Amino acid sequence: MVAEKYDKLEPELKEELKKIAQQIVAPGKGILAADESTTTIGKRLKDINVENTEDNRRAYRQLLFTSAKDTIGQHISGVILFHETLYQKADDGTPFVELLKQRGILPGIKVDTGVVPLFGTDDECTTQGLDGLQARCIQYKKDGCQFAKWRCVLKIKKDCPSKLAILENANVLARYASICQSARIVPIVEPEILPDGDHDLARCQQVTEEVLAAVYKALSDHHVYLEGTLLKPNMVTPGQSCPNRASPQEIAAATVTALLRTVPPAVPGITFLSGGQSEEEASVNLDAINKFPANKPWALTFSYGRALQASVLRAWGGKKEQIAAGQQELLKRAKANSLASLAKYSAGSIVSAAANASLYVKSHAY
Repeated sequence: MVAEKYDKLEPELKEELKKIAQQIVAPGKGILAADESTTTIGKRLKDINVENTEDNRRAYRQLLFTSAKDTIGQHISGVILFHETLYQKADDGTPFVELLKQRGILPGIKVDTGVVPLFGTDDECTTQGLDGLQARCIQYKKDGCQFAKWRCVLKIKKDCPSKLAILENANVLARYASICQSARIVPIVEPEILPDGDHDLARCQQVTEEVLAAVYKALSDHHVYLEGTLLKPNMVTPGQSCPNRASPQEIAAATVTALLRTVPPAVPGITFLSGGQSEEEASVNLDAINKFPANKPWALTFSYGRALQASVLRAWGGKKEQIAAGQQELLKRAKANSLASLAKYSAGSIVSAAANASLYVKSHAY
């Protein structure tokens, strides 16, 4: 058998992807996920009695992206945008992408087009959006995006996730990652195992290991350059309705063990999703993961949406005179998670408007 040369990535492309990935997970930095769809951001705005209009969505995201120029970039390295937001401008006409660049923050983009049912399964799903993805990625790169995100969703139930759901989602993620890299965009691979259910910590760990093993097998099969990727997994936690809660140390042990068994050291960083944890829980658990005594070969940081924005929304409340208050809350949570990614966060040391409010949403969809 003749050995085929599969490695199609030019050295310059590899270097570019690797550099972007490393920049995103630089020490003490993580990602703000601001890629909520129009429907989802509408739910957040409704909670604070603000109408879901394009201008209100723009005003809210302007608040996020005009936060203190000299400090926000110390904690946030990248922002994941929704398509609409990528092309919006601030009141003074400055494109949002430019505002981020001024703060040393890389713009990223959500490229999947949503979760759809996987026929023939017990209410499991896959993610669509591969059609036309290549052309979209090429355009997004031209428009300033350096990385992308694609979310797949798996559920823990009696006989779930099924082998079909695991394989289908792993292959979709691998195909997406391959297309992104061909367009000089770093793919963030997100196989989220939902926290819904009454399963215990051990069951979540077992499923997480099974899912991640399948994902990295698929990435290998698709010849994805791992040094130019990032992983966005769930932390290993008991299900939301499990009577036995786990301590941050137990969550850290289960999470790090699952990752060590499945994620190759070539991956530069792991940016956890907050998955319905409160702002404070997300910071405390990330800190415990980084404090866990093990040889962890990747940067372990955050890619939080709700856990960086709940206090911001509450403080802002849609009022112009409270924009600065909202920005202060963003800085507080960004700093808390920055410290947590360095294993330097003390629980309760940064007090914010909604730090302990539950952010769990059943069957969360973007």
